[in-house]
Amino acid sequence: MWLFLAAALGLYLLFRWYRDKQSLSNLTEKYVFITGCDSGFGNLLARQLDARGLHVLAACFTPQGAEELQEHASGRLQTTLLDVCSTESVARATEWVKSQVGDKGLWGLVNNAGVSVPSAFSMWLTKEDFKKIMDVNFLGVVDVTIQMMPLLRKARGRVINISSILGRISLFGGGYCPSKYAVEAFSDNIRRESSIFGMKVSMVEPGFFKTAMTDGNTLADSFKRSWDQLPDEVKRAYGEPFLQESLKLIAKVTGICSPSLSLVTNCIEHALTAVHPRTRYSAGWDAKLYYIPLSYMPTWVQDYVFTQPYSKPAQNK
Repeated sequence: MWLFLAAALGLYLLFRWYRDKQSLSNLTEKYVFITGCDSGFGNLLARQLDARGLHVLAACFTPQGAEELQEHASGRLQTTLLDVCSTESVARATEWVKSQVGDKGLWGLVNNAGVSVPSAFSMWLTKEDFKKIMDVNFLGVVDVTIQMMPLLRKARGRVINISSILGRISLFGGGYCPSKYAVEAFSDNIRRESSIFGMKVSMVEPGFFKTAMTDGNTLADSFKRSWDQLPDEVKRAYGEPFLQESLKLIAKVTGICSPSLSLVTNCIEHALTAVHPRTRYSAGWDAKLYYIPLSYMPTWVQDYVFTQPYSKPAQNK
């Protein structure tokens, strides 16, 4: 029996490897629009796809980011400015993409733009703090996808949404984790809705990588600002040692983030260029071996793992 199961598993893995290795043949004719290309995953992906011969349409938030990317790419790569929080900006970018792709339509849309601050414990934040992140990480994804959809339908194209392992399991407070949960749900919805047009939708769920969003100083400053704005009564309830423990944990977690951004961009490239893209991609060994298995554990196990590093607040001692 065990021999039969081992053989079945081997055949399955071989079949999956064979499917994964099948690539599209006409990549040089395809156009891909990527948001958030100033730095991080978006910047590396734009240069990676450009090197493979695709027509990359890279959206940057700042003129400086666009200029620097253009300097390190071929003449095929074109840049534009985009603020995903502005419907008017998204509409202008959509018209620009339409002028670039013509009758070919848009083969790929990569919703990569994202922010991670303001971040702190949820009870230290305000509704506006949550809204700042949701506007970029979720509502920006919705707006860009909806406006680009006619161009994607024309090419029977693909949508790749950059979610996170934190869209499966909520590790810290603030709007980041809720925004990624929302991206997961939205991706599932549009995958089913757009499949009738021959389109495909994939999600990439990275673990922790060294990008601007996981900069330890930026996250620590966000915690400190939220702490400084708390009423004195709330500060006394938590206690200064609780804040210091939180800052040490931030430094520890961000200090072990992987610098290998290509683990993520390779997943995105596969979703765009493979004959049979996957619905979900997990990137990083921390995602594959720790966070995904933990997300299937009982709630009490997750609660213990994520609250164990903290001592009790001053009020409960």
